[in-house]
Amino acid sequence: MAGQNCLVTNEWICGEYLRTRGHELTDATLQHIGITLASVAIGVLVAFPLALLARRWRAAAGPVLGLTTVLYTVPSLAMFSLLVPVFGLSVSVVVTGLVLYSLTVLVRNILAGLASVPEEAREAARGMGYGPLRLLFGVELPLALPALMAGLRIATVSTVSLTTVGAIIGYGGLGNLIYEGMHSYFKAQVLTASVLCVALAIVADLVLLFVQRLLTPWARAGKQAKRRGRGAGGRPVTEGAL
Repeated sequence: MAGQNCLVTNEWICGEYLRTRGHELTDATLQHIGITLASVAIGVLVAFPLALLARRWRAAAGPVLGLTTVLYTVPSLAMFSLLVPVFGLSVSVVVTGLVLYSLTVLVRNILAGLASVPEEAREAARGMGYGPLRLLFGVELPLALPALMAGLRIATVSTVSLTTVGAIIGYGGLGNLIYEGMHSYFKAQVLTASVLCVALAIVADLVLLFVQRLLTPWARAGKQAKRRGRGAGGRPVTEGAL
């Protein structure tokens, strides 16, 4: 009886809400995941050629980085309002806005990752007959993966959060429930949807971190070698100490 009354008394934690609104929560979560995945995937596809353009032509670096930074500073409500006349009240408004917001992080991290590749590695690859494309995809991108994945993780977590703003046009995933719950002061709905949104961001970050570790085994090997090379107190082990 107490469990059923938590809806009537409007408690923050209510098991009856989870039981009776499970389908609603599932639909909102799936929409949230779908919008996030589409936005991040398109963001990567747009950011990659922009980063290559900025690296290839130095004169383009300033405008590209400046434009992506300016886009990131536009308030989300204003961004979506500007996009509605173009796409109408559709999910495309939210996805496009999130793609534009992700560019500043993705472009900068792709550039930083490519810049971190040792010139010796490039010269060795060229000496082995690697052309520009093979050099990029076979040498530079693998070595730049740590920085690239770091940017992807940041962009993904921020996209999970910003997706909730799409509730203003009805495509905000869990943000729809938060928005409705705030208007009706439905505590259980606001808390549950907020917790699920935070959980999605954490899970997405952990999944990408796991993928990064799988794709960069040499990074773990290097850290382990450094640890083995140090003695007690963090001092390097020398031959005289052995």
